[in-house]
Amino acid sequence: MEFAELLTIIGDEPVFESSLLLAGKVNKPHVLKQVSQWCRSGRLIQLRRGLYMPSPPFRKTKPHPFVLSNRILSGSYVSLQSALSHYGVIPEYVAAITAVTVRRPGVWNTQLGVFSFRHIRTSFFSGYDMADLGEGKQAFIAFPEKALLDLIYLEPGADSMDYVRELRLQNTQRFNPQKLIQMAGRSGSPKLKRSADIILKYMKEETSGADFP
Repeated sequence: MEFAELLTIIGDEPVFESSLLLAGKVNKPHVLKQVSQWCRSGRLIQLRRGLYMPSPPFRKTKPHPFVLSNRILSGSYVSLQSALSHYGVIPEYVAAITAVTVRRPGVWNTQLGVFSFRHIRTSFFSGYDMADLGEGKQAFIAFPEKALLDLIYLEPGADSMDYVRELRLQNTQRFNPQKLIQMAGRSGSPKLKRSADIILKYMKEETSGADFP
């Protein structure tokens, strides 16, 4: 297989699985050897075992980091600080892409950045949807309310007003109070139920300017 043939096969896809090249009657060891050589020569970038993307000179479309996150670990969705920053509800720029999964947690350091995956229990794996990122790109991202609850769920001692204030939440109109309460209730977690009340109190404080203790 020539490199030009590879580019034709993957088309406009920013990333591809090596299994795409192994379908049909092909010399699998030879194809995998070629892929390894293209990585060494800098024509391909390996994101993880079996997942690759063309280097910039050969890339037809620029990949969105949220799309890469979904592809690096299937069965995950972007959440936590990355989703909160995406919605503009925390002021900090988040360098690493953060996501949650019911699979084994891990961190992937790639040429395109750091991708971190945190583990949550299966019963709490909800509250996300396929979101439009523009330019025809889509990725699974937590709703704003769920991204905040995921963060509190995973951080020790986060069910406190001090922690919520440290987040410096902004644009809190992006949060749906009823959805927040429902998600916290469905979680079955006393910590998240307490946190929902704290978040709503914080939102009221920010809106009214009242001085809560």
